[in-house]
Amino acid sequence: MKNNNLFAALRAAFPKDLDAVAVETDTGLNYSWRDLERSTAMMANLLQSLDLPQGARVAVQVEKSVEALMLYLATLRAGYVFLPLNTAYQSAEIEYFIGNAEPSVVVCSRKNFGWVSKIAFKAGTQNVFTLDDDRTGSLLDRAAHCSDRHEVVQRNADDLAAILYTSGTTGRSKGAMLSHGNMLSNALVLKDYWAWQPGDVLIHALPIFHVHGLFVAIHGALINGSKMIWLAKFDPKLVVQKLPEATVFMGVPTLYVRLLAEPGLTREACRNMRLFVAGSAPLLIETFTEWQERTGHTILERYGMSETAMLTSNPYDGERRGGTVGFALPGVSLRVQDDAGQPVPTGEIGSIQVKGPNVFKGYWRMPEKTREEFTADGYFKTGDVGKIDERGYITIVGRSKDLIISGGYNVYPAEIEGYINDMPGVAESAVVGVPHPDFGEVGIAVVIAKPGAKLDGEQIIARLKAQLANFKIPKRCFIVGELPRNTMGKVQKNVLREQHKALFA
Repeated sequence: MKNNNLFAALRAAFPKDLDAVAVETDTGLNYSWRDLERSTAMMANLLQSLDLPQGARVAVQVEKSVEALMLYLATLRAGYVFLPLNTAYQSAEIEYFIGNAEPSVVVCSRKNFGWVSKIAFKAGTQNVFTLDDDRTGSLLDRAAHCSDRHEVVQRNADDLAAILYTSGTTGRSKGAMLSHGNMLSNALVLKDYWAWQPGDVLIHALPIFHVHGLFVAIHGALINGSKMIWLAKFDPKLVVQKLPEATVFMGVPTLYVRLLAEPGLTREACRNMRLFVAGSAPLLIETFTEWQERTGHTILERYGMSETAMLTSNPYDGERRGGTVGFALPGVSLRVQDDAGQPVPTGEIGSIQVKGPNVFKGYWRMPEKTREEFTADGYFKTGDVGKIDERGYITIVGRSKDLIISGGYNVYPAEIEGYINDMPGVAESAVVGVPHPDFGEVGIAVVIAKPGAKLDGEQIIARLKAQLANFKIPKRCFIVGELPRNTMGKVQKNVLREQHKALFA
């Protein structure tokens, strides 16, 4: 019987020479393919020794490290469900995720152990381990005593492999459930579509708590048996320095903007590069064009979501059109419909809906929400708005729920407004995204005070910083007498965006 565990497929793609370098770090460490095989076996054996229930969740909030990558692979290998959490999340957020997902294992940084373990134990989690980015922590101490041989646990394609929390536009986050089959189908399609080749080397400079860094980049390299140059944090100078040793780079638009600010970024520096991929946020046409002029390479833009992994991509061979996200990937069916559920004419804007082997199983413990998000004929409503031109190129024109994408991270105004509205003296607030030269887009807050109350915008931002991840914090907060509304009394966020669009220009 075929084992459909995603790890089995990744392991089968390891090169014959297990002593070759699989991951080279920015601290000068080299990990071989044999190291990945042995370490994931030891961690998988540790997880299995804990006597966890079937389908147990392993929640992880740690700094980026190769050991954190091994923990992800070990979780798959042992047949459990991986739950990556953004390192910027604060206690209110972590409390929600742990309460909602009920993980059997939580792994955190040592510096956060005090407060994270308190939340975890209170929620009924039995096992809390630490893991730091300097190869220390109780997880590694315990795994060191386990065998380095491990039989990959049998899994069906439909079995759950990961839960990715995606902040709900109505406030609370939803856990998107991705199966082994969802992720393997996507990895195999991209391997062909992006023409991964023997000898390819990936520069990995993304975080590993969301789809782009964890799945698209890591699965891409592993399913091709390709070496990764592993950077703990994005450092534009170091990336430019490493380009001659690599062939593939993946980044969010902010990273490309920062690389263009490096004088060392030249055609010569990019001479061995084969592919530059951008996603997670819209790439400005100026960045696209300037990159072409400076490097001689055309950035390949693609589009995906936590719920679906990758959906569309500009072609590897063929015209990569700036401002578009290319075509639906093989196996993905994508359509644009109007509010009545009818197809819109070519070039007209409508709601994007998708179907395919990569589309998730639904939202964790939210059956009603899951039903709402799928059409009667099984298409997932992405919540994105776009159009398809006469040649089939897809353009995303906006997001149906005023989502702000800042530096590649999703920021949902409703969540932040909820925190602001709970503050003393606040009558109402509106958070909108405005253009920003570095992050693409940032949030700003516009707040009305209750009668007689005195509010200070900087104090509101300071309070938010104690509650929320930094990327969600509005860059500015304005106190106003009233908010613009339509005849129905609904706040006109488009008016606010227009008023403040030149704020950071």
